[in-house]
Amino acid sequence: MRFGPVRIADAEGALLAHAVLAGERRFPKAHRVTADDVAVFREAGIAEVIAAVLERGDLDEDVAATRIAAAILSRNIEVKPAATGRVNLHAAVSGVFTVDAAIVEAINAIDPAITIATLADKAAVEPGRMVATVKIIPFAIAGHLVEEACAILAEEPLFEVHPFAAVRVGLVHTVLPGLKDSVVAKTTRITEERLGRSGSVVVGEKRAGHDAREVSAAIGEMLARSDVAIVFGASAMCDFDDVIPAAIRMAGGEVIRAGMPVDPGNLLVLGRIGGKTVIGAPGCARSPKENGFDWVLDRLLAGLDVTSRDIAGMGVGGLLMEIPTRPQPREARRPNGEAVHAVVLAAGRSTRMGGPNKLLARFGGVPLIRRVAESALASKAKSVTVVTGHQAERIRAALDGLDLRFAENPDFASGLASSLRAGVTALPVGSAGALVVLGDMPEVSTADLDRLIASFVASGGQQVVRASHGGKRGNPIILPRAMFAEVMRLEGDVGARHIIETGAVGVIDVEIGEGAFVDVDTAEAMAEAGGVLQD
Repeated sequence: MRFGPVRIADAEGALLAHAVLAGERRFPKAHRVTADDVAVFREAGIAEVIAAVLERGDLDEDVAATRIAAAILSRNIEVKPAATGRVNLHAAVSGVFTVDAAIVEAINAIDPAITIATLADKAAVEPGRMVATVKIIPFAIAGHLVEEACAILAEEPLFEVHPFAAVRVGLVHTVLPGLKDSVVAKTTRITEERLGRSGSVVVGEKRAGHDAREVSAAIGEMLARSDVAIVFGASAMCDFDDVIPAAIRMAGGEVIRAGMPVDPGNLLVLGRIGGKTVIGAPGCARSPKENGFDWVLDRLLAGLDVTSRDIAGMGVGGLLMEIPTRPQPREARRPNGEAVHAVVLAAGRSTRMGGPNKLLARFGGVPLIRRVAESALASKAKSVTVVTGHQAERIRAALDGLDLRFAENPDFASGLASSLRAGVTALPVGSAGALVVLGDMPEVSTADLDRLIASFVASGGQQVVRASHGGKRGNPIILPRAMFAEVMRLEGDVGARHIIETGAVGVIDVEIGEGAFVDVDTAEAMAEAGGVLQD
């Protein structure tokens, strides 16, 4: 592939490296130039463009990414269509994701043009969660490099989601004076929530004094009617011969591991009795927040063996703080619609319009920004915040009388990122999600916004929800609270797209029709949409 300036006479078939404005027509980045386009460029006085020219043996970025993704051996993985040189792979079931890191490293070492990125090995995932992405960096790549990658991928399985399986669980609670019944009841409830996504159930509970003999007998009673026994100690383990490990040995079992290099979760005990698993839960397992107990439990429920060496290996990249992006049971896991707050972005300068502010264009006599804000206000979003910047007073005047919140963005000239930061900063405390609405999308309806909110609520408020049409991403989007910190680090004229595509959280695409794409960046687009620009 050759990249750089290309004379218009030689541009047919080339891929544009940047968007090109020719008269009133705008040609987007990565557009493949046709013979008709060449005529348009000449008429506009454009002598050359910066473009990529494919040579013999080169493969287009989407073709290359698709071939590599198709060569990946996997199980319970759904492969999405290629777009902009990227193929995303998503979990098809709930379970634990595993990856052969050596193969990924071998692929990434072939050439910087080929990249594969994944979640961490043994990450727990839900259906629809992005687990990996294949990305071709340039517009095209030499075919022999793709073939080299495919040859490596065809040798061994690379990705798998090991599905969770339902098991029967027996609980043992050791008791000491001062342990409240309410604590035991809450522990049971939280454990049932943890087990819920695998379909596992608690089939029995037993209380025992905090004594090795009593606990040993209680474990035996529970294992007689269950597959797994979980012991919650009234006092934390303080020695490898303490009550819970001693009880496992007394019952004729083996202590596989006592203690783990994960914090919270240090004091976990793992054992086996007669082929069945016993877990001595650390004190933090009484809380719904993620801890080392989750890591061990997830693997066991997915049918993966957990050895002492496996637990020892959890120290690097282990928990030193909560990871909010990984779905886990929470006290309030499923937010209601009132937890979603809308942010309408209305700070831009409308530079492609050549003067008029597109947000003040009239649609049926109503300013575009008012039309968009009214749709947001009528939705199930708890509140609507409008981010202003360019011509802020005129925007506010167009919205006069509406029950809106406003966030001023004095840095609007730096680009979209500053408006996103201003909007997220202005969200009320406790917001579960930010419904980001672009102010120049006249065809997005209240029903569309409510459809996005409903999907966000149904997903538990942990995933990005994005409008789409015909399988292609669009706008608006809902960003979960777990992504707010990443939004605050954005700079320049960029939106949230690249942090969404990192795969830190899953993405749910919701079909809303052509409105997901109808924006009015140019005078031509405005006229086609039925808007009338104002001075």
